[in-house]
Formats: sequence, C-alpha cells, structure tokens
Amino acid sequence: MYAAIWRLLPGPRWLRVIEAVVLALAVVWALFTWVFPWVAQNVGLLDTTLA
Repeated sequence: MYAAIWRLLPGPRWLRVIEAVVLALAVVWALFTWVFPWVAQNVGLLDTTLA
C-alpha cells in the first residue's frame, strides 16, 4: 500500500518525502478533528456505568 502511494506521488525523491509527510499529517488531523470525536460520542467507550 505504501509503495503504491509512493509511486503515485509526483516529483523527485525530496519532494515525495515532503508530500508524504504532509499527507500523513493531513490524515492525522482529519482523524483527530472528525473521526475520534464521532467515535467517542457514538460508540460509548467512555461509559463508566456498572451493571
């Protein structure tokens, strides 16, 4: 998977490294902004009730 992404990125090696880092940071940012808060609200992993 990572090799396929590496081949799809345009430019020389130094530019691909920068693009890969920016892409990884964008994915992490999207996870912390939208995905993790949605999971915390809807999945109920933080419920501390005892049955």
